[in-house]
This record gives sequence, structure tokens and C-alpha cells, in this order.
Amino acid sequence: MRIQHNITALNAANRLKTNESAVSKNIQKLSSGYRINSAADDAAGLAVSEKIRKEINGLSQAEDNTKNGISLVQTAEGGLNETSAILQRMNTLAVESANGTYKDTDRANLQKEVDHLKTEIDRIANSTNFNEIKLLDGSLGTVYKADVTAADGGITKAVVSGGNFTASETLTLTVTTKSDGAVTVEFSGTAPTGISFTTTATTFETGTAYTFTAVIADTASAEDAAKFKDFTITVTRGSDIPTTDNPQDVTITATRNDPLTFQVGAENVDDQRATLSINAMDSKGLGIDGNNLLIDTQEHAEAAISTIADAVAIVNRTRADLGALQNELEHTANNLSTMNENLTSA
Repeated sequence: MRIQHNITALNAANRLKTNESAVSKNIQKLSSGYRINSAADDAAGLAVSEKIRKEINGLSQAEDNTKNGISLVQTAEGGLNETSAILQRMNTLAVESANGTYKDTDRANLQKEVDHLKTEIDRIANSTNFNEIKLLDGSLGTVYKADVTAADGGITKAVVSGGNFTASETLTLTVTTKSDGAVTVEFSGTAPTGISFTTTATTFETGTAYTFTAVIADTASAEDAAKFKDFTITVTRGSDIPTTDNPQDVTITATRNDPLTFQVGAENVDDQRATLSINAMDSKGLGIDGNNLLIDTQEHAEAAISTIADAVAIVNRTRADLGALQNELEHTANNLSTMNENLTSA
């Protein structure tokens, strides 16, 4: 028997197939830029590579998220910059109207400009947005509703700001005037340990607004310290003096909207997120809505100076918070860029 074959050709064909397979893999690596393109290249290495690649992609997007967050914060701060300028103009008008050289007819003309300026503050608050997300209308912040129990008596108005209360939490504060004339704000019922209020007021005059600032002692719990951080209450006295025998309660109900959250990391953990909360920066949120800001008489103009000062303080605190958050996000973006570079190298 004779067997016909061409073993030399078969060897050459096998070598060619092996070389073609090796060349194909090398071309795939060259064209993709990756050493590992499939599990067959390096099964263990692929698992590590894909995990690192996931983190790199997450870090790249987190860096973009952070930069978008910076742009959003800058947009909000830009709106408040104009609000601040308007309040400065209002203050100028109030000081002008408080001068005795003007008649009430002159002050009525000044009041017209104040009214238009309040309208512009409301327009800025309702129209400032980023990607159709409204930033200054209060939808991102905590809303405090101050209910005065005796509107015709000792307290006619209460404006609150700051704080970090949970949704629908109610806080009742009692305003009294002591026998020595000192005005105090105290808690009704059981007071949180280490929380008190201070004010520079030594008298309590009709129609005048007084601001009380929360004082947080070392004995306060961490929870209470967080709740009352930067918390202030501004009350205006009516016709009656709120005395120890006739105290006036101010009930404050806090309702919280969901704050804006920035995902500034690649993992699903809280420390890789940043949040933004902005209270309403319209005329109501600043305590200058309705008849709260009148300069049509000399007495009203004098009171308006204090009211505007309170509004300016609210805007300044909010701008300071925005500036601090922007600095935080900028550092976060730099750190993400460095991490991304190092992981890409790996």
C-alpha cells in the first residue's frame, strides 16, 4: 500500500496559521492600545483591567460632574451678586428718605423705586436657573414659616434664617422683656442643652426689628449644634411689650425640600457626594415683601434701614456658603484629575 501525503506543506500551513493568529492579536493590541483585549489574553489581568477601567470612566465623569457643579454654583452666586447690588440701592433710598429735609410726597416717589426694586429681586429669584433647575426660588432649601401667636400685640413680624432642621420640625421660641428692659428669646417647653440666644438690643421699641442669634455652647450635642448653626430670628415689636407676665410665642415650622446633590466620585458612598441647599432669595425670603419695607414716612424709612440690613446679612451668608462650596468643588476636581491620570497609567 502506498499513502500519498505532503507533510512539508502541512507543516508550512500550520506554521502560517499560527503566525497569522499571532499577527492578528498583535495588530489588535496595536490598534486598540490595550495589552488585554479579551479574557484569552490574560484572564486574571482582564478582571483587574476592567475594574480599573470602570473606575477611570467613573472618575472622568465625576470630574465633569464637579465642573458642572462649579458652573451651577457660579450661576447662583451671579444672581445673588445682582440681588446684593439692589439691596444696596434700597439702603441708599431708605437712608435718603429718613432725612428730615424730605416731605412725604418726596418719600412717596422714593417708595416707587423701592417697589420696582423688590419686583426685580423676585424676578431674579424666579428666573435664575441652570439647565432649567431654579436656584434661588427656595426649591433647593429649607423654608421656615414663622407664625406669630399675637400679631396685634407684642410681636407683629418674625423672620428666621439659617439652621438645619428636619422636614416639618416645629420650634417654639418665647420672646419676653425682663424687668431691667433686656429682651430675651427662650424655648417653650424643654430647651436643648447648650443653646441660647443673644442680641445687642437693650430696649424693645415699637416698630423696630431686633435680631437674635443662636449661641451654641460646648455642652450642646452635635445634633443640636448642627440644627442651630447660623440660626437667627428677627422679631418686630408691636403696640404691646412682651413681658414675663405676657410673653409672646413665635412658632417656627421648618419644611425641607430635597437639596441638590453632586456626584463627585466614582463610588456609591456619601463622602463622594456634595450637596447644595439655597433658601428662597426672593423678597419674601429676605423679609422685605409686602409692607415689610416702606419708606413713605420718616419713621418707616428708619425701620427700613434695619430691615434691609437683615436682608443683606441673609444674602451675604448665602454667598459665603456658595463660595465655600465652589472652593471645595475646585479642589475635588483637581484631585479627580490626578487620580484619573495615575489610574490610566496603571
